Amino acid sequence: MAEETQPRWEGKAIAELKGPTPDQVWPFLADFCNLHKLFPNIDTCYRVEGIQGEPGLIRYCASTGSGDDSEPSKLKWVNERLLMMDPGEKCFSYEVLDNNMGFKNYVATFRVMPMSDGDGKMGGCTIECSFVSDPIEGWGLQDLSSYLDFCLQYMAKKIESAIQEASA
Repeated sequence: MAEETQPRWEGKAIAELKGPTPDQVWPFLADFCNLHKLFPNIDTCYRVEGIQGEPGLIRYCASTGSGDDSEPSKLKWVNERLLMMDPGEKCFSYEVLDNNMGFKNYVATFRVMPMSDGDGKMGGCTIECSFVSDPIEGWGLQDLSSYLDFCLQYMAKKIESAIQEASA
């Protein structure tokens, strides 16, 4: 009997940052082990092995989550490997190695790009996060896309705030 294969999921989220330039935003994303400072609900993120900014770097991220009264918080964790980091193009890709959240064959790419104001003048930038993944048990593609969009918007606001505070 032939094994049925589910189609891979693909998606993209984009966040617009009105003021900051790509050069101001990139350092926040280029620090691959800095995710706990940007991502909602990530309590810890640190280097497991490898060299910062170099392919092969592995990070561990974890969140205790906020369980409701009926269910105690459960540690959620993931190990991710940096596949590519291109400071010139302001982009990087990573893959999920192992985790306890159901991600399989998940690869994401982040890009920081200049944004035009509509009159051809540059103004601000965008952060784009695209992904390819096997389906995740208990999730729908729309669930994953909505979650990633929420996280990316949250990250963009954190980065904007940090840049504004630094220039004040």
